[in-house]
Amino acid sequence: METVVARTSAAPSSRTRPRAEGAPLGPDSVLWRIAGDGRGLMTGTAAGVLQLLHPGLGAGVTDHSAFFTEPWARILRSIPQIWGTIFAPDEDEGDSRGRAIRDLHPDIKGVDHVGRRYHALDPDVFWWAHATFTWEFFRAAELFFPLPLTRREKEQLYAESVTWYRRYGVSDRPVPVDLAAFEARFAEICAHELELTPAAEWVLHPPDGAPEPPEAPLPLALRPVAPVLTWLRGENLRLVTLGTLPDVVRRRFAIPWTHRDRLALAATAVAFRSIGATVGPRAFDVFFPPDTAHGR
Repeated sequence: METVVARTSAAPSSRTRPRAEGAPLGPDSVLWRIAGDGRGLMTGTAAGVLQLLHPGLGAGVTDHSAFFTEPWARILRSIPQIWGTIFAPDEDEGDSRGRAIRDLHPDIKGVDHVGRRYHALDPDVFWWAHATFTWEFFRAAELFFPLPLTRREKEQLYAESVTWYRRYGVSDRPVPVDLAAFEARFAEICAHELELTPAAEWVLHPPDGAPEPPEAPLPLALRPVAPVLTWLRGENLRLVTLGTLPDVVRRRFAIPWTHRDRLALAATAVAFRSIGATVGPRAFDVFFPPDTAHGR
């Protein structure tokens, strides 16, 4: 049996461990509220770094994409597809969109830079990508939204993220049973399993001439969040990307972060918390015609 890049701790048998409970997605869900606000993207570049630090994900990006020459094109193509799985008008459409994304990945496999086999559809690898998006929304709500989530809202958001993950049709095996288990598992991976992959090294120490985020035009599905994406350039991009990473990740990989940086990020957070939603039309209206969504 081939060895794949995956987590090192043994997973309990699916027959003995409890299954995580999901929660419905829709206009009243916490996930729609946060993902539908441009501030929910503020921690997206940090989530991307966490993905690249995972051995299997970093290797897949290195071997099977044009990431090093067109990193922003890849990101701007991916966000509308992934967000589309959140804002589907019903469960059947959500499952269809999720499985369409899953079915892009069967051939993303190979051997990483130290000789370990990886596959994008290994459940531990696929789930980590999703886990970073889940973390992205928790972190954005913590830093950039006017009111922090209550514990009950956090638990609801986690349950909604479980429903979201299941739309991809990939094994539930790595999915933590509840929010507390998710927080513990996420911290464990950050502290012990992430590595400075070649892709992560390139992002954290970009070479001269590395591509900047595009100014315009953005894909139609991203135009509602253009103000946020336009702001995320140069020093602002560095500040938000490195500053919102978990502390343990910055320490492990010796990522420079000064007291002045902390003050600048705190000021940025205050500024974004003080404004209204950064998206005019609700983001989910971009992903399907209004007259098809719940009778709107």
